[in-house]
Amino acid sequence: MQTIEKERGEFSISELATEFDVTPRAIRFYEDHGLLSPARAGQRRIYSSRDRTRLKLTLRGKRLGLTLSEIRELIDMYEPGRDERPQLARFLAVLETHKTTLMQQRGDIEAQLSELQAFEKKIRKQLRHS
Repeated sequence: MQTIEKERGEFSISELATEFDVTPRAIRFYEDHGLLSPARAGQRRIYSSRDRTRLKLTLRGKRLGLTLSEIRELIDMYEPGRDERPQLARFLAVLETHKTTLMQQRGDIEAQLSELQAFEKKIRKQLRHS
């Protein structure tokens, strides 16, 4: 991922799409969900450094498997210069919930794999004796 730093702090949708290796459609999707709020110059969207940071955090949250509403809640809590402990505590709670869900899913997958292996073994045995 290449980094784009601009002194003026303005970015086009194509610049952000290129930098973060996402489609302009994905960026508009995040905008529709209230994660980004670019200024407008006619039909053209002008994204600020704040939007760029929010996009970066959104993509990081998606990689962690967070929902858009969880991401929006966490991003909206952040304000430079403010005590970040409430945001960090909420982030930790979201991560713990997500981790619990993933561990349950892993248990379910392991149980399914075990069942599949048992059926596979049974079928192979039947094929040998047929």
